[in-house]
Amino acid sequence: MNFLVVGLGSMGKRRVRNLQALDHKNVTGFDLRADRRAEAELKYGIRTFDNFETALAESKPKALVISTGPSHHMHYASHAAGKGIHCFIEASVTDADRIAELSLRVKNTTLVMAPSCTMRYYPGPRKVKELIVAGKIGKPLSFNYQTGQYLPDWHPWEKIQDFYVSTRETGGCREIVPFELTWLNDIFGSPDPLACVKSKVSEITADIDDIYHCLLRYPAGLLANITVEVISRPRATRELRVLGSEGELVFSADENCVRYIHVGDKEWVRFLLSAGTPEAGYINPEEPYIFEMTDFVNAIEQENPDLFPNTLEEDVRVLGLLSGLEHLSENTP
Repeated sequence: MNFLVVGLGSMGKRRVRNLQALDHKNVTGFDLRADRRAEAELKYGIRTFDNFETALAESKPKALVISTGPSHHMHYASHAAGKGIHCFIEASVTDADRIAELSLRVKNTTLVMAPSCTMRYYPGPRKVKELIVAGKIGKPLSFNYQTGQYLPDWHPWEKIQDFYVSTRETGGCREIVPFELTWLNDIFGSPDPLACVKSKVSEITADIDDIYHCLLRYPAGLLANITVEVISRPRATRELRVLGSEGELVFSADENCVRYIHVGDKEWVRFLLSAGTPEAGYINPEEPYIFEMTDFVNAIEQENPDLFPNTLEEDVRVLGLLSGLEHLSENTP
């Protein structure tokens, strides 16, 4: 199978590695930047192109992996859909209307349009879902979740002004809100937004809000307080605490474990999480991204889009939730 990776920045190079880890040898890349093309050629031995149409004509891809900034996702995905080319699409934060339109175009076809949901493949969220579904703490009543990492630490090799996280529409903090909701909603259901406060509180040199405080009501009355920020330093923050009718559950990146305690228990039950294998210069492990790419490839090979766990429709719902939260923030003093 031929793959064309569109965008050879940090995520694009990761996706090249993912495909090569799965023993796919027919991988090419496209990027307008000569330095990124040169790096991908040197590190991974792939052929690259500086023109998208030429890349399509010469590499003849069966699938695109779209790893550009979010504002360009639908340009390439829509173009590919018109040519019957499958697409994996990194997490989106803009163009909900165009995503909805694309979803209708491919509905009831075997064309795979796979929006990223990488966090669902991480061991922490997977264990949380397993324990919640198994009823280990009874009915979930409330949860608090905070996640963040200092924005300049995302790509320490370049200025944040040089990539999309520094612009208001695709800002790092704004992008991460739907990124996190994608896996939380998979566990707890589709929520209603109740309140939101977002602001710029740090001295990061970008015109973005660097913290979102969100209050949501999930099905069955579950209340959630979610904080997403890009100011945690020197280490990233990720902690979830769920209060249930019969116990508590905690997912802590600092402890690298998920633990729960049931009413009547004297000790927490702990599950240590695998740290995985980070690539040199990267913080997050490769394995969740490889597992995600495996499901994308399987969906193509078996001509069954349902084999990929996320959908364009779900992306539209999550972006609608982001819009609703931001609307509420406009009316908050």
